[in-house]
Amino acid sequence: MLITLQGCIIWNNVRLANNPWARMRGLLGRHGLTPGEGLILTPCNQVHGFFMKFPIDLVFLDCDYCVIYVERLDPWRVSPLVQGARSVLEVPCGTAVGRINPGDRLEPGT
Repeated sequence: MLITLQGCIIWNNVRLANNPWARMRGLLGRHGLTPGEGLILTPCNQVHGFFMKFPIDLVFLDCDYCVIYVERLDPWRVSPLVQGARSVLEVPCGTAVGRINPGDRLEPGT
């Protein structure tokens, strides 16, 4: 799946984790994310970095893919519980923080 912002491709290899097993597995066992790669956890409004080996950026989205909150998550940390979030986009560290802002509307595509 592609994720764009104002017509520009931001991430071009995003997987969807929309069942309990896929959400539970998340990025565990990975050593990192490649540029353009990401994972959308849905439904989800909080994540943790337990057993993670690398930091990631988190983009919390409402049901219309509008950005509610963006932060960096280091291994062994827990994100805040974000009220109103329907999903969380996990992307390589440094690709969302400072580039994506609350109020932005991301566009999923094929």
